[in-house]
Amino acid sequence: MFRELFANEYVIPLALGLGFGILCRLYLLRTDYRQYPTFPHGKIIHISLGVIASALGSLAVPSLLKQDYTAVTFLTVAAQQFRDVRNMERTTLTEIDKRELVPRGGPYIEGIAMVFEGRNYLVIFTSLVTTFATVLFNWWGGCLVGIAALVISRLLKSGQTLASIVEVQPAEVRVEGKNLYVGDIYIMNVGLTNAQELIQKRGMGFILVPKDDNATVSIAHPGQRQAILHDVATQMGVFTDEGEPSLTPLVKRDLETGRLGVFLLPQVRSHERAKAVIEAVPILESVYRMPKEAPPVEQGG
Repeated sequence: MFRELFANEYVIPLALGLGFGILCRLYLLRTDYRQYPTFPHGKIIHISLGVIASALGSLAVPSLLKQDYTAVTFLTVAAQQFRDVRNMERTTLTEIDKRELVPRGGPYIEGIAMVFEGRNYLVIFTSLVTTFATVLFNWWGGCLVGIAALVISRLLKSGQTLASIVEVQPAEVRVEGKNLYVGDIYIMNVGLTNAQELIQKRGMGFILVPKDDNATVSIAHPGQRQAILHDVATQMGVFTDEGEPSLTPLVKRDLETGRLGVFLLPQVRSHERAKAVIEAVPILESVYRMPKEAPPVEQGG
């Protein structure tokens, strides 16, 4: 039985394609400061979907070579399933977000859901090219192409961060009367005396200076600003509770210059760490704008 199985010319290509596809999904799956997916149930779901995606990518090659084009239609079914994965992640994270002291916000959630869908397509790509290379060049060719596909997946795993579009500068937090400022940027009105004292004691401030017009428009989006607050609160804690609006971290924009004033009340007071966290905040795909790249609009009809 096993001899007949290994006599099939596609067994080794399929095995390599499936193996590298699963390796790709395991490599892309991680639990970081966002605490999602959690161990073990969230990971089991995504590993299982990765195995399915890897199998689909591997099976597509023999189907094409044998001119069984109807089998390739399973890829369209897979695409629909992975879109459902995106919807599942969106729903799950939205429910979790309702009980966060500092929520992610809709654009951040949409970005995470998009990543989970996209990584399954990377798995299909890895298994497909590995299987195809094994058929053409034998097992060593498949291994080389599979390793190259893993490197490409690594490059595509993460996008840009705020460090590439803004300069993060520490700034003084001060209360003048009842008005709270970070540097020269007005943040909010703080009426309670004990809240003012707590802000003076524990508050931290940063000013984000955009490097170009694209950055100015992108960081102005409320979703990107909320992502900054959530990442800092997740990694450094937040000195507030429900029903404490005076102790809520905020980001406000200087309308004249496009700079952002970031007011924080972290549990861990470290300017160096807070600056590093802000610089590492991902640029959300759904809010990134490039007005400098747009052609001028012609007037008239």
